[in-house]
Amino acid sequence: MKRSILFLLGIGFFLHYGAIAQIQKAKAHWTYTFSKPEVKKGETVDLIFTAVIDKDWYLYSSDFDPDLGPMLTSFAFEKNNTFEVIGKLKPLNPKTKFEEAFGGNVRIFEVKGVFKQTIKVLADNPVIKGASEYQTCSHVTGLCIPGNDDFEFKGLKVVAGTVTNDTQPTVGASTPAADSSSNVAATSTGNLVDSASTAKTDESYSSSKSAGATLNKSLSSEDPAAGKSLWGFALAAFLSGLVALLTPCVFPIIPMTVSFFTNQEKGKLKALIYGISIILIYTLIGTVVSRLNGPAFANFLSTHWIPNLLFFAIFFVFGLSFLGLFEIVLPSGFVNKMDQKADQGGYAGVFFMAFTLVLVSFSCTGPIVGSLLVASAGGEVVKPIIGMASFSAAFAIPFTLFALFPQWLKSLPKSGGWLNTVKVILGFLELALALKFFSIADQVYHWRLLDREIYLAFWIVIFGLLGFYLLGKIRTPHDSPLEKVSVPRLLLSIVTLTFVVYMIPGMWGAPLKALAGYLPPQSTLDFDLSKRSAGVASSVAPGETRKYADLFHLPHELEGFFDYKDALAYAKKVNKPVFIDFTGHGCVNCREMEARVWVDPTVQQRLRTDYVIVALYVDDKTELPEASWYTSKYDNKVKKTIGAQNADLQIVKYNNNAQPHYCLVDHEGNLLVKPKNYDLNPANFAAFLDSGKAAFGK
Repeated sequence: MKRSILFLLGIGFFLHYGAIAQIQKAKAHWTYTFSKPEVKKGETVDLIFTAVIDKDWYLYSSDFDPDLGPMLTSFAFEKNNTFEVIGKLKPLNPKTKFEEAFGGNVRIFEVKGVFKQTIKVLADNPVIKGASEYQTCSHVTGLCIPGNDDFEFKGLKVVAGTVTNDTQPTVGASTPAADSSSNVAATSTGNLVDSASTAKTDESYSSSKSAGATLNKSLSSEDPAAGKSLWGFALAAFLSGLVALLTPCVFPIIPMTVSFFTNQEKGKLKALIYGISIILIYTLIGTVVSRLNGPAFANFLSTHWIPNLLFFAIFFVFGLSFLGLFEIVLPSGFVNKMDQKADQGGYAGVFFMAFTLVLVSFSCTGPIVGSLLVASAGGEVVKPIIGMASFSAAFAIPFTLFALFPQWLKSLPKSGGWLNTVKVILGFLELALALKFFSIADQVYHWRLLDREIYLAFWIVIFGLLGFYLLGKIRTPHDSPLEKVSVPRLLLSIVTLTFVVYMIPGMWGAPLKALAGYLPPQSTLDFDLSKRSAGVASSVAPGETRKYADLFHLPHELEGFFDYKDALAYAKKVNKPVFIDFTGHGCVNCREMEARVWVDPTVQQRLRTDYVIVALYVDDKTELPEASWYTSKYDNKVKKTIGAQNADLQIVKYNNNAQPHYCLVDHEGNLLVKPKNYDLNPANFAAFLDSGKAAFGK
């Protein structure tokens, strides 16, 4: 029995590590279909690119900021006169995911990814082919694998007559409502046509409704992570609705509303209609927002300075309103008109009474509703609707329940100064969150107006003032005198001031990992004590020429090379082994390794003193001079960019195509020890470096 177990373990060990040494294909399997089987020459048809993605892997979409880091999916067509590309590439329902390593939102597909590209057919036998570029990454192992496939669409029938309207699309088509925006694809070179960029909804595409509905249903059912994201947003919206109930514009209205229904004929039924009406009104607002957000909105909202500064202004104004500087109210004439309709009685009167509640409470609920809509904006269709439905459900349920069970009113706390306290706390939070939108615009356009230390200074002051407010040391215009501090306020002030103390070291370089997604990059700090001192050894002699050093940088102020041949030549000169880092702009786990393993002092010391470092980016799109191009022995394709040549080197020389991938080599590029991939244990990585140094010494 023992021998059997050992034998099985040995087989498993061999298979596991044997697999790592093999060339791995990207974990997406593509099929190419048309949205309809036949067209007339001169008409348009949609090309449907469908990727079936392996379990525990995900595929990057094409509709987020290309400068963020990851490789966007793109399809480049071979130009000919048999068809014409119309509009831009449209990904269907990708999931939004915040990646801390890049400090921004990316868009990904899990299980299945679908892209749509419209073309106009110009000949009877259109030749539609080209090449795709994409990247898949593993949730489990941390590996990222770039893909580069050829594609060809076949089987389209071009008819002489008019195509009938009842022609059904093939599986893979979808409605425009399911589309998400596309941003930027690969740079076209030679005779390739770039097809991935910002897209607008194709409203005329109506014949694919049934197939689109089927596809959307399958995508939803196969994407549990997207469902979890929506459930999380719905919960946040629901909690926001509960918070809105505790504002001074809303809480005192509850008893008045309940007393109205308790004296009415069919009061319980009308109370239910009242609650349903509140939900319908808010959901209608979410529906309008979802329709106004075209698919091209996602990239525009996430990167352009206009929406980000607009959101900053909205949050800033709402924050000042909550602090008591002024009240945000709707025109009194409009509110009075709705109130008059509510007095008409009947079920219509109940609806307008609900409408009046929404309008009257706007000065308190408006900032919260506005914040929810901003959070859900970005080309989303379902999210704003779910957000408003969840918010309004929390908002409406207490009114309805207290109307059904009026005896519960006795358990409600009395209105008082505590309601204004809730409002002021929300005001401080609105001011803090407003800075995030300004920061996005500041980073994208390199204004350098809100560097990390300025951002942190604002947050430290805002949350510090909030802490003192909770202790009663500060009063806003509508606050009542605070004679004593309650235990809940005291506990909340302790949490707030502890958060302030946590942030203070960040002014001088502390990483503040818990806030990584909210703060500007650490590189924007003017004074960083975490930087290495001048006396620390460097792996590169001063004045050494390093190719591409203006394009790339190593983390933690490490110094090294970004060209393979340069690194080998320098290593031979200084008689050191070479540490090769096959990495990528879009490799999340590469950034995680740098942040959690390379930062370790024992690892850093070895990298600085024992090795010549070379970082080779496999996804960089910088095109090299034509004299540097070559045809790969692996796939017989011309390698024109820095990334393509580095990826080809990793495959041909080191029999691997996943990132991160670390190789320790001698002056000829020969492996000293077995390469290492994703491993978050610093001790293991230090031992890996020691083994390479020992092998080089022998």
